[in-house]
Amino acid sequence: MKQVERIARMEDIYDRSRKVIDDLNRDLQAYKDIQKDLEKLIAYYEGRLWLKDFTDDENGKLPSGLKRGVLSEDGVYDLLEDEKEMIRTLMGTARDYLK
Repeated sequence: MKQVERIARMEDIYDRSRKVIDDLNRDLQAYKDIQKDLEKLIAYYEGRLWLKDFTDDENGKLPSGLKRGVLSEDGVYDLLEDEKEMIRTLMGTARDYLK
């Protein structure tokens, strides 16, 4: 590989890596920032109010135009499982990097 080609290739790797790392740092900060709200969602989902809201929805007591994804039986559960999988992936990536 010629010098100019090598430098151009390395520059491309650098640019792509810089973007991914910057994006990940931004997204990790956003994840940290949402933690307290996520804890509130978990407390709601595991508490009596969620069950009351779910039952009222099933009985047609809530407005038809109300967004109600949190009342689906799997929505919040799936979100929490996705979070766990993301954490496992991050931990695995960190372990691989630190080897």
